[in-house]
Amino acid sequence: MSSSARVAETAVGALALDAEALYGELLRAVRPLVGPQTQLVGIVSGGQWLADRLHADLGRPGQAGAISSAMHRDDFAKRGLAATGQTSLPFEVDGADILLLDDVLYTGRTIRAVLNELFDYGRPACVRLAVLVDRGGRELPVAAEVAAARLALPDTQSLELAREDSGRFSFRIEKI
Repeated sequence: MSSSARVAETAVGALALDAEALYGELLRAVRPLVGPQTQLVGIVSGGQWLADRLHADLGRPGQAGAISSAMHRDDFAKRGLAATGQTSLPFEVDGADILLLDDVLYTGRTIRAVLNELFDYGRPACVRLAVLVDRGGRELPVAAEVAAARLALPDTQSLELAREDSGRFSFRIEKI
């Protein structure tokens, strides 16, 4: 990670899995990155939830974008097309300053797929990545500029952001 990367280091434990507390850290860390021309884009579904909430909390006009990795995944044949969310980018991608948001950064393969999808819509001037949790385990050279927390989980566990009807965030850890 470069010295310019912004990270709110959080110890593994109860706080590390408090999604609401981590959201507060993410909000604090991305605020200085968001200029008047910055477009927030969330990766479906957890990243989209984060982008929508950040968009509102930062008082941004319009709506946040959403981007799906489904069509560019390297495991498309195994996973198929998800029934959840499609790509919706309510702005001109060419020349845009984009802050891409995701809930959990792991291997980097979803980010690769999303970048391929994004470039199908145009050529942005800049794309930066902010995540709620960076769990390590990278298989591709992908790094988040902002991570509210960094923690290690065994390869046998998955970490997913959940959203209640009230909009409150929590995490689910499941064996895979």
